[in-house]
Amino acid sequence: MQNSLKRRFFLPRKQLLLADAVAGLSVAFILLPEAVAYAAIAHLTIQAAITAALVGLLCYAWLGDSHFAIVAPTSSAAALLAAVVLSMHPVDASAATGLGVALVILTGIGLLAFAKARLGRLSAFISRPVLHGFSFALALTIIIKQLPIILGIKIHSSEPFQIIVELLVHAQDLAVWNTFIGCCALLLLWLLKRWPKIPGAFVVLVLGICLSNNINLNDFNVAIVGPVSLKTPILTLPELPLEKWLNIAELACGLLIIIVAESWGSIRSLSLLHGNNVEPNRELFALGTANLVSGLFQGMPVGAGFSVSSANEEAGAQSKLAGFLAALVLLLMAIFGQVWIGHIPEPIVAAAVINALSHALSPKALLHLWRIDRDQYLALAAVVAVLIFGVLHGMLLAVGLSLAAAMRTFSQPLVRELAELDSSRDYVDRENHPKAIIQADILILRPEEPMFFASVEGILTEVQQRLKSRSEAKVLIISLEESANLDSTAAECLIELADHLQRQEKILLLARVKDPIRQLLLQLAEKQFQNQLFWSVADAVIDAKKIVLT
Repeated sequence: MQNSLKRRFFLPRKQLLLADAVAGLSVAFILLPEAVAYAAIAHLTIQAAITAALVGLLCYAWLGDSHFAIVAPTSSAAALLAAVVLSMHPVDASAATGLGVALVILTGIGLLAFAKARLGRLSAFISRPVLHGFSFALALTIIIKQLPIILGIKIHSSEPFQIIVELLVHAQDLAVWNTFIGCCALLLLWLLKRWPKIPGAFVVLVLGICLSNNINLNDFNVAIVGPVSLKTPILTLPELPLEKWLNIAELACGLLIIIVAESWGSIRSLSLLHGNNVEPNRELFALGTANLVSGLFQGMPVGAGFSVSSANEEAGAQSKLAGFLAALVLLLMAIFGQVWIGHIPEPIVAAAVINALSHALSPKALLHLWRIDRDQYLALAAVVAVLIFGVLHGMLLAVGLSLAAAMRTFSQPLVRELAELDSSRDYVDRENHPKAIIQADILILRPEEPMFFASVEGILTEVQQRLKSRSEAKVLIISLEESANLDSTAAECLIELADHLQRQEKILLLARVKDPIRQLLLQLAEKQFQNQLFWSVADAVIDAKKIVLT
């Protein structure tokens, strides 16, 4: 971290600009083949992907905070867009484009609303095991869908398992030259990974264009991308009935959550690596603006993908200028290279898609969960959900699994009994420290989760059960160190508990009470809590001993 900071602040200005220029060039060489690949995944034009990349790069360079994040189309967002649009059964390609654009616009508006409401920590509700499982299954699904393109076999199925079955049934229809080109591209991409500084996907696309220009691939039954006409995008809204807008708004929630979870994970991990601070709500605002503007210009959804953002960092980016320069280079390539883009062989596009998703297909993250025996079944359920129910419904089920896991945790509250460690005024978990000293007539309990509306009743039920088992206790001390604040439900439940104990001639004392909680309880029930709120457990015990003696 220190080396990174020194590198940024002490390099000469010319070297900083040169480093950003090299990083921007590298990123542009990655984004062009990714734009071709992700447009194919989303069933949109290459222009939609390039427009989105340009808008994402410029908007984030203007509004974002990370030095390394690259906001552009991502595979997961492209796949979700395609799944949502297909679920609405568009009548033709034009209708599908309109639905996709509306989805991107509403996703951008949703992200801006979440930023305004300061919900930047939303991604915390999507657990990492679920994200790992979703990413793995999504990568597997998309890669399976690229196999018919590489093998040159025409199929009619859209589900992964059915695609595999059809490929096996029609194996005799395999197109030899199509397969040869696709496999050679995959092999070359794999070999070029040994030299991270070389933009492997860009090199392979250039070789494919050269091959297409020198050999008539149609004679070998190898399809090419075909004519590409990139025009200046026009700022406009799709003409859809209100009913369609409302339907899309419901489905936009899934895309929004995935963009937030994927982007914040990338931004935060790279920022922590270099000791930078990023504010989540500012990042939400930048992502929302980028998606809204992309949609208004008929572009795809965008997010901060980990692979290209990491590539930007590895290429030596020093500031957000790298993203701006990447946009400039990408724009020049799009303007002067659109004729060449149309000559790219389709099996090479499929190979570029597989290469872009290969990092997500690694089972390391899933195997790690099995090794530590934590959340492995949650990740496995996310994989199965996507493979069986498809990308859209599988993603919604995966999100539901994360929320269910959180609700299960709060519905099974953990309360620890505390005892003094060797007359040290330190109070520790009695179960893990059996030699710790308990106080006669005093029961000290500590909830291990924050107290709020979803957890407080379960916590206090457990507290009362513990109190019944220690019927001789005259004073109950609850340590609130895990709670930064209380909502109205939690505050009312504590007041009810104080009243209930008072009727039993017992006293409730609260320890480790933070200022917001202290002010709230004194405002709501000053009589019950006056002189009964303490900064530490030790202070509460001193007061409790006086109460017991009287």
